[in-house]
Amino acid sequence: MVEIVLTVVGVALIVVVLMDVFHTLMHPGGTGYLSPWVFAGTWRVSRATGHRVGSAVGPAALVTVILLWVLLQGLGWGVIYYPHVPADFTYSDGIDPDSLPAFVEALYFSFVTLATLGFGDMVPSDSWIRWVTPFQALTGFALLTGALTWFNQVYPPLLRRRALAQELSRLAEVDFQGRIPDLPTEPVCAQLTAVADRVEEVRIDFFQHSEGFYFREQFADLSLPRQLAGAVRLSEPGPAGSPAAVELGRRQLAVALERLAVTLDQQFLHRGGLPEQVFSAYLREHHP
Repeated sequence: MVEIVLTVVGVALIVVVLMDVFHTLMHPGGTGYLSPWVFAGTWRVSRATGHRVGSAVGPAALVTVILLWVLLQGLGWGVIYYPHVPADFTYSDGIDPDSLPAFVEALYFSFVTLATLGFGDMVPSDSWIRWVTPFQALTGFALLTGALTWFNQVYPPLLRRRALAQELSRLAEVDFQGRIPDLPTEPVCAQLTAVADRVEEVRIDFFQHSEGFYFREQFADLSLPRQLAGAVRLSEPGPAGSPAAVELGRRQLAVALERLAVTLDQQFLHRGGLPEQVFSAYLREHHP
């Protein structure tokens, strides 16, 4: 009976982790079951300390999630092996099976197998364990590959977000909004459309790669929360008599900002209100 209960518990842990990995890395929504809690918890701790760790909070949360996946996978398989240690294992010469508690031995074998390092000084002798250990090694290899893939997935969205922030900062520095009445209509419309397109890209990135929200920027020109107020001003209607094409460009930007605000609020902030209020809350989260 105990063996059945431990097996069920171990399988449950394994399935929870694999489902979290799938939904975090492969699902279009990019949101798992465990990882959002880890990111949110790490963020709350960092925010409570005034973000003293600076821009390291995002990478730290990312590494924490990966370590949690490995820990729970190793623990799940260890719980399954535990009732069979040491009876169903063969040990190398000179190894005393009773030198360590059975559960410690089970965890040792589990993590060695998960790390795909080979069996070493402890080899399963029971046929069913010999059949399932390759699957554990396969999940360990998948976790390693998934972790590397995740790192590669995170930074392109961050690059797009920084590019948008830098573009908004540059437009603010040259007073693009104030110069619009003196500029030809075509380049103004092209610029407004380009900014709106970048905003939409960032919105999709937040939806598909939610972990990006927890990456802070130390420099103002790269910090999107600091630059969104300028985008809102740029999207406001111009004076009477403004060209219709320019006003259309402003409205497109306003719609893109509204969609971004909805995504930020629904996924992370949960404050409600107008886009300006959501962006202010976003700014306070990153720069309290």
